[in-house]
Amino acid sequence: MLLDPIQRTKLDPTDDELFYAYPRFVTHVDEGFIDQLTNLYRERLQPNTRILDLMSSWVSHLPDELEFAHVEGHGLNADELVKNPRLNSYFVQDLNKNPQLPFPEESFDAVLNTVSVQYLQYPEAIFSEIYRLLKPDGVAIVSFSNRMFYHKAIQAWRDGTDADRVELVKRYFQSVPGFTPPEVVARASTAPAFLQFLGIASGDPFYAVIASRSSVNSLSPGRGQTKNSP
Repeated sequence: MLLDPIQRTKLDPTDDELFYAYPRFVTHVDEGFIDQLTNLYRERLQPNTRILDLMSSWVSHLPDELEFAHVEGHGLNADELVKNPRLNSYFVQDLNKNPQLPFPEESFDAVLNTVSVQYLQYPEAIFSEIYRLLKPDGVAIVSFSNRMFYHKAIQAWRDGTDADRVELVKRYFQSVPGFTPPEVVARASTAPAFLQFLGIASGDPFYAVIASRSSVNSLSPGRGQTKNSP
């Protein structure tokens, strides 16, 4: 089993839809993180493709100069999603209640998840769906820092170090046969951890775990390599 039942628990067990009922028109990471992510998208995403932005918000991190065939957004607050200038359409769904995504197989060239993977209680189900929705050679990019709504993050995430969290997301990919070995892009922060957590220091650490749906059906996921980004 990927996670024990206790590892899936949250300090606040109330309905996530209640927590996200009111929009939060704020950014949850600093400008350095956002720049790093936009540059990563600039390198890895192709123009005129179909993008699924899971657990999105009112902010887009897609490069302004890239045009896409379609950008589909997902989240828990419609007021936030309607403000996102890059979304062609969006849907609201609680993935912890219903992980089945409403699209046919091989619908997207890329699936993105930004600073939200820590809230998934059944990540193996979601990553299986990501794989199902990707076209062959389509890419999934999961990015995160060390900030979170602590009481809404699962225990496996709360109790881990940054390195533990990177390994956890790699395991999410590795739990689904057919993903390529996950690649890690990492940029550590130089600011004290307690200042980052309080949101009063710049230099948020940046992590992204990247894998693709292999065009070879027999390929099983393996161990990825870690590299430091510039």
